[in-house]
Amino acid sequence: MKSRFACVASAFVLSLTACALPPTDAPGLMDVADRPAEKALLAGIRAYDDAQYPQAEQQLVLALKSALASPRDQAAAHKHLAFIYCTSERLSGCEAEFRAARAADPKFTLSKSEAGHPVWGPVYQRVQQ
Repeated sequence: MKSRFACVASAFVLSLTACALPPTDAPGLMDVADRPAEKALLAGIRAYDDAQYPQAEQQLVLALKSALASPRDQAAAHKHLAFIYCTSERLSGCEAEFRAARAADPKFTLSKSEAGHPVWGPVYQRVQQ
């Protein structure tokens, strides 16, 4: 048999959970995956992961020009462009892309392993200061 406290606590947790649910009209992945900007972002990241850097750069630039809806997506596109620019010794472009990522999403940061990368890590650290 549950105690009265346990019942009240359960009801409280359920009410918090119900309040935390997103609105039912919030767009899901399938809603945005067909948009040109988001398609280009996904293609750019896929090409980057496959070491197809010229194609990745092209798709990421297209994604940004096509007006990505999410600031986080914008920052991700800028981050990957920064990585491409740094590894191809276009350091001013790399720095500009890290700045653009931060401007798009003020919460933008690299992961610990990304920030420690020997090529773009120092550029990122310089931009952070």
